[in-house]
Amino acid sequence: MAATAMDLDGGGVVTPGELLGNSLTLTAGRGAYADGRSVRASVTGRRRIVPPAPGSSDQRSTVEVVGHKAHGAVPQPGSVVIARVTKVMARMASADIMCVDSKAIKEKFTGMIRQQDVRATEIDKVDMYQSYRPGDIVRAVVLSLGDARAYYLSTAKNELGVVSAQSIAGGTLVPISWTEMQCDLTGQIEQRKVAKVE
Repeated sequence: MAATAMDLDGGGVVTPGELLGNSLTLTAGRGAYADGRSVRASVTGRRRIVPPAPGSSDQRSTVEVVGHKAHGAVPQPGSVVIARVTKVMARMASADIMCVDSKAIKEKFTGMIRQQDVRATEIDKVDMYQSYRPGDIVRAVVLSLGDARAYYLSTAKNELGVVSAQSIAGGTLVPISWTEMQCDLTGQIEQRKVAKVE
């Protein structure tokens, strides 16, 4: 029952696919669906717990997601997003999504770029640390909802990848090839997965 109590004060915004609770203690109401033993959100909105009706044979509370009108754009599979890289690890990079299909978003969505989704060729030779750095602005496409609150993103097309970045010295990096950008202050070259900008 601890999960139910936690859900009661968790009035934050939930997104499609996000875990709302356990189906042993909760039933799925509006804007929610049962997925095995889990109850998940099917829409973006605020989580609300409705207690069971007095005398009901089913004593589980109902969890529903109430849509809110101010939610801006929501990433969907196939959406082109602009995101800021926040962390780079050996096998993946995480990023905060800022725009979806050229529309600003009002909620925080997190994206993950996995090693196999960085580029279309020589996937096994991808070095995440030579593809992105924290602070880079990348253009990517949404592959799927992924896990928890992170969307899986891909930059495996010519027009996808780093579109704006700052050098170690604090200058602006200018693309000079598909894999290199040059600092406009020092001339130093840094490795990136560069997007082809029209």
